[in-house]
Amino acid sequence: MQPQTHIDAQLVHRLITSQFPKWKDLPIDPVALSGWDNRTFHLGKEMLIRMPSQEEYALQVEKEHKWLPKLKSHLPLQIPTPLAMGQPGCGYPWKWSIYQWLGGMSADAAPIANLSAFAADLAQFLIAFHQIDATGGPPPGLHSFYRGGSLAVYDADTRRAITLLKDKIDAPLALEVWETALSTVWNKPPVWIHGDISAGNLLVQNGKLSAVIDFGQLAVGDPACDLAITWTLFKEESRKHFRQKLPLDPETWARGRAWTLWKALIVAAGFSNPNNAESKQCWRIIDEVLKKH
Repeated sequence: MQPQTHIDAQLVHRLITSQFPKWKDLPIDPVALSGWDNRTFHLGKEMLIRMPSQEEYALQVEKEHKWLPKLKSHLPLQIPTPLAMGQPGCGYPWKWSIYQWLGGMSADAAPIANLSAFAADLAQFLIAFHQIDATGGPPPGLHSFYRGGSLAVYDADTRRAITLLKDKIDAPLALEVWETALSTVWNKPPVWIHGDISAGNLLVQNGKLSAVIDFGQLAVGDPACDLAITWTLFKEESRKHFRQKLPLDPETWARGRAWTLWKALIVAAGFSNPNNAESKQCWRIIDEVLKKH
């Protein structure tokens, strides 16, 4: 992975001034909790700027601008609305985005009134998402980090992580979970997948799920990767509600479990550059995934 490009408010101001002068007098302030893939800034009170931090994330910009407006009207929750696409300039090498600001706090920081109701609302969002015509949608690839595709892409890393962590985890069970999932495939028509349904990408207002954000890994394919939230956020009752609401077969849930395990394993093994939340939670998630079911 290449070093991240330095992105600060001064650079963003120069880009806005040169490319969108009508907004040049609006204040530009970093968002308190910016993600790893993009550096995020407030533009005034009603807009948001997202700046890809590395080349592989820049692949997602045009995809979001093309597809999010087409998906929005079919969904029961708010999703980001692209307002403008910026071009490379001022030493910054990639395209970037301006979005409408969505209010709320992320689910990893906001109080949730009823986690089971939250799980049911998210399940309804995913059901609606899967029912949208996926014709012409982007197949899994580097732009989605192969979310929506085959787990086999990450087979070598997963096995290496299990071996490295064999004294800290139930390695035989981890291998069983992984190999069980690898033996199954999504044999239905491809559906829309978000690619990163995580607490940080779910917004909460008044204790309820209000929006789903960050569609950078959007693709069409196998929905299993969007099930990781089952083990990363939900607990016994809310997990049960989520699984009961989503009409997916046991094999897809098995792959979802394996996607969750893969991500937690590579963080625990030091194969990725996680954010702080991922670093703190990876061991808990491994324990959740490897509980006997």
